[in-house]
Amino acid sequence: MRSHLCGTLDSAAIDSTVELSGWIHRRRDHGGVIFVDLRDHTGLIQVVFDPDRADIFRIAEQIRSEYVIHVKGQVRARPAGTENPDLTTGSIEVLGTELEVVNRAKTPPFQLDEWDVGEEHRLKYRYVDLRRPEMQQKLRLRAAITSRIRRFVEDDGFIDIETPMLTRATPEGARDYLVPSRTHAGSFFALPQSPQLFKQLLMVSGMDRYYQITRCFRDEDLRADRQPEFTQLDMEMAFVEEDDVMNMAERMMRDLFTHVLEEPLPDPFPRMTYKEAMHRFGSDKPDLRIPLELIEVAGLMTDVDFKVFSGPANDPDGRVAALCVPGGAAMTRKEIDEYTEFVGRYGAKGLAYIKVNERGQGREGLQSPILKFLPDDVIETLLEHTAATGGDLIFFGADKARIVNDALGALRVKIGHDRGFVQRAWCPLWVVDFPMFEWDDSANAWTPLHHPFTAPAVDNPDELRAHPKQALSRAYDMVLNGTELGGGSIRIHDRGLQEAALEVLGIGLDSAREQFGFLLDALEYGAPPHGGIAFGLDRLVMLMTGAASIRDVMAFPKTQTASCPLTAAPSTVNEAQLRELGIRLRGKAAERAGGQG
Repeated sequence: MRSHLCGTLDSAAIDSTVELSGWIHRRRDHGGVIFVDLRDHTGLIQVVFDPDRADIFRIAEQIRSEYVIHVKGQVRARPAGTENPDLTTGSIEVLGTELEVVNRAKTPPFQLDEWDVGEEHRLKYRYVDLRRPEMQQKLRLRAAITSRIRRFVEDDGFIDIETPMLTRATPEGARDYLVPSRTHAGSFFALPQSPQLFKQLLMVSGMDRYYQITRCFRDEDLRADRQPEFTQLDMEMAFVEEDDVMNMAERMMRDLFTHVLEEPLPDPFPRMTYKEAMHRFGSDKPDLRIPLELIEVAGLMTDVDFKVFSGPANDPDGRVAALCVPGGAAMTRKEIDEYTEFVGRYGAKGLAYIKVNERGQGREGLQSPILKFLPDDVIETLLEHTAATGGDLIFFGADKARIVNDALGALRVKIGHDRGFVQRAWCPLWVVDFPMFEWDDSANAWTPLHHPFTAPAVDNPDELRAHPKQALSRAYDMVLNGTELGGGSIRIHDRGLQEAALEVLGIGLDSAREQFGFLLDALEYGAPPHGGIAFGLDRLVMLMTGAASIRDVMAFPKTQTASCPLTAAPSTVNEAQLRELGIRLRGKAAERAGGQG
């Protein structure tokens, strides 16, 4: 139906006859001559219909935006002064000699150049939304990214192996999506949160290097970089240590950015321990484009009369930290109140501050409600520690270390964006030496910082059981511009050590055998040392395209309530289907489904 694509024509085609097909992007009637901007996935071309060809002109008078048409015509140069430099085809046009309406279109639910459209409305008519050139460019870039990844990893010796979508529930940190079994009444499959256990089994199987670009499913609260179903680049390698996996992943990322974006990444990526990242940035995924850091000042506050500071300063689990904002003294009281409200979302009870109006005037050059609680020597040392100068503002966090890190870490990022401190750069980083476990006060139990199959830095099961708080893991996360792109670890390949790790987590032998006895058994049949890494492909594409949300780089995403406006999923099913599965709805679920049960 076409000899050329709309956006590929140029002046070399002048005087040639072409056939084009596409959508009407815009139609204009200028003094009896009809101009149509015809669009396909390559771009726009202007088509002109003259009234001299009456039969064609009558059809052209009836066509509207988003009609699908087929045009035959002759390419010619645009008249002088009518060129459009914003289009690659802006120096030429097509004089239409034949016109066929392939399909009519209702008035679109929104204009393609209109971006002030509610996301749910866009997702309901996603097939229209995806016609936007910006959306098509993102999906095409995504395709280029996955293509380049496949080429790199296969050249590096990895083989593509699929793992099951219907499996059993295992503890991986989020709620599972469950699938009832018709043939095994009362039993359920779980959709995989990741292929974690299967890729370990593939290493036991001797596959050596595995990769997969696969869908994963997690029933968890959503946000801009999280979806209930998402795509993961999953990789595993046998007979490796941390550096082997990390170096391979670095090479892949440098290759990807060089070939797809023509942007270099540093060689090597910098590395930072988890402890240092939390100390300096309050986050295990610090955005290094923002030149602001948290400064520990607890040592200055142990003896001050201000209990808000001295209490956490003398608490082994507490922290007092400062964040110096250049030029921040110009902030209004309203702005400071808004930042106080912001840190409250992270558990902070308040946000103390000192404005440094004149650095050389001591106490007299400062402005703050807390100055009366601080002696002169503490104030002077504080200004030295923070390197504050005239016009700066110092914010403080004082509480349990986790609250201070969460609150000031988030405040650092927000202020960085609000006040224009974010530098234009790609800043990758490896974060290493994570704690093996973290204490969950609500559950009164240890939980894995990554997952239960991460290898500890110690090989002795008894030592792991005796000192879980001090145990470090052999895990590593790749961070880019404040986003965790991927995470991985060396895995436990010894059954005794794996059982000890599960025991620390409160998973006894009986429960372990019930949930993943197949993995424990496999570790006794010659399991090699192995490790791997998984990357969130959607997050990677989001960063590389500059999108604000992963929903903008997925063809058919869910909303923040995990629903699909396009297909109206999730939906109820009829009673016959439920009966076949041995399921009966009760309570509110039955009411929503129409009273069955």
